Amino acid sequence: MTLSRRQFVKGASVAGAVAATPFSINQAIAANKELRIYAWAGYITDEMLSDFKAKTGINATFTPYGTNDELMNSLRATDGTGFDIIMPTVDRVPGYVDYDLIQPLDVKRVNWGGCLESALAGSDVGGIVNGKRYFAPSDWGTEAIAYNTQDASVNPKSLSYGDLWKPENAGGVTVRGHSALVGIGLWLEKAGKLPFPLLDSYKTEKAMRANFEVILKVAAEHKSSIAQFWSTENEAQGAFRTNGAVIGQTWDSTAFKLKTEGEPIAYGAPKEGALAWMEGFVIPKNANNTDSVYEFINWYYTPEAGAMFVKATGYNSTAKGADALLPAATKQFFQDSYSKQDLANLWWWPIQEPWYVALRNEYQDRYLSA
Repeated sequence: MTLSRRQFVKGASVAGAVAATPFSINQAIAANKELRIYAWAGYITDEMLSDFKAKTGINATFTPYGTNDELMNSLRATDGTGFDIIMPTVDRVPGYVDYDLIQPLDVKRVNWGGCLESALAGSDVGGIVNGKRYFAPSDWGTEAIAYNTQDASVNPKSLSYGDLWKPENAGGVTVRGHSALVGIGLWLEKAGKLPFPLLDSYKTEKAMRANFEVILKVAAEHKSSIAQFWSTENEAQGAFRTNGAVIGQTWDSTAFKLKTEGEPIAYGAPKEGALAWMEGFVIPKNANNTDSVYEFINWYYTPEAGAMFVKATGYNSTAKGADALLPAATKQFFQDSYSKQDLANLWWWPIQEPWYVALRNEYQDRYLSA
């Protein structure tokens, strides 16, 4: 049995609802200023910027980043200035609050009726800090197993993070350093080989170090299997296109884009659980055009804007009704990639507090230099 994006996030009856046109908040004031968007590479297209201007009269510019750490470091370097809206993952939001880099949303100015209810509720953990909401969910996706259907040694019906390290795939693996360690951790946890539950790694330094010492040892033993490490979307795609990768732990968008180009690439969730994340709109502390930010969020929470985003990225929009406007090939990719059980078994990234991120980077550095 397969589920559509819509069925997973909420249900057809809810997702089919179309929000009323929300563009009514101080448009004249907002249009006099330029909206500065800082988001993941590939997330905001010229088509989206043109449609936003046509609907609101507001000019917007887009600056891309490639990783959560790049975003965090940029804002820390400028004390939350330079941009009006950013798109971090929800698990990193408490860290921005700790560093005093972002401001709470004025929830009365957001057209929440255009956002899937389950996505909004699912963003409460991380998106609400000390009783204040900082995060308006925009999209969700996964990191799991992408593989060449002709050359990779896998059983599509029983994928595992362990498949990456099979001798038959040696020399053809691509992974991201820190999340590969988590994938190995889930593989080892399922085999009963970790001293603590993996989730405890996000709660105490003791559990984190105990688990990651075991994980790092296994990772280092298999490092020779890696064709290329990736840290950005373009690098992950390049690993398959030009650098000999036949299997990898990648984002769903990597497989989606390669497949749409005609590459023999498939994507699936391992039995240990696909790593799942949610991203959303957040306002930096020193944004100088907040009126336009709310116009942008409310523009995004329409079926048309949400569908533009999905077609550009391959990820799953939180805008109600976006699913109904997607091309058949996009819907088919989702259905081919996830079974009902896969969706029930998603492993959502826990809150990654600054102390954990520092240790995570320490172990990633040790892995990369092993």
